[in-house]
Amino acid sequence: MSLAVWQGHLLPSMSMLATLTIQLNGQQHTFTDLPSPTNMSNVISALDLKADRIAVEKNGEIVPRDTWSTSTVSDNDRIEIVHFVGGGRL
Repeated sequence: MSLAVWQGHLLPSMSMLATLTIQLNGQQHTFTDLPSPTNMSNVISALDLKADRIAVEKNGEIVPRDTWSTSTVSDNDRIEIVHFVGGGRL
């Protein structure tokens, strides 16, 4: 554990405070640059995904795109992301 001293008090280091661990498409994923909690928009950005080409589910419920900035993501949340793929013939 990494600790820092501030005004005589031991505190967790900033790197410990800025960590979010979730289940992403069935696999554990840790973001070392995102705090817990954060919002879905931050998670999508950190994953470098194009927002107009994905659908997101959190803990079994669809998260509408227009609520991503207010949808809270916390440690141990289960996030599923589906990518839309075009192509084929009609």
